[in-house]
Amino acid sequence: MRKLLIAALLGIIALTAACGGGGDDEAATTKPDSGTETDGGDSGGGDADAGETIYTSTCAACHGPDATGISGLGKDLTTSQVVADSSDAELVALVTKGRPSTDPANTTGVDMPPKGGNPSLSDEDVENVVAYIKSLNTGGGGAETTTSAP
Repeated sequence: MRKLLIAALLGIIALTAACGGGGDDEAATTKPDSGTETDGGDSGGGDADAGETIYTSTCAACHGPDATGISGLGKDLTTSQVVADSSDAELVALVTKGRPSTDPANTTGVDMPPKGGNPSLSDEDVENVVAYIKSLNTGGGGAETTTSAP
């Protein structure tokens, strides 16, 4: 039992080092900066089914297997107003770039690494993850009012 507890704690420490976002701090909502003007709508460019597989292997460690977040690691993406209000292109830019803890829009103090810490993800992979995340999002309305990385 003790070995299992130690292994679980080491796993949590490793995940904390690799993931960002998380926390329930509140701040003013700011959309991620993609460098382009958009209307906040979907571009519909990704494959949500393919994105689920990638999400499970890359994002679930911090955002949870059901995308409802892990306290201290990753935000709840199912009720994220940022996910609801951002275009696919904006979210792709955010996931690709990541969000360091020094970013004023990051209210958690935890880095979200570029591509969720998986540099082997292609642009298409990121688009697919965004499509999957968008498919889970209920349009916001949860407690989140921050732009912490998805």
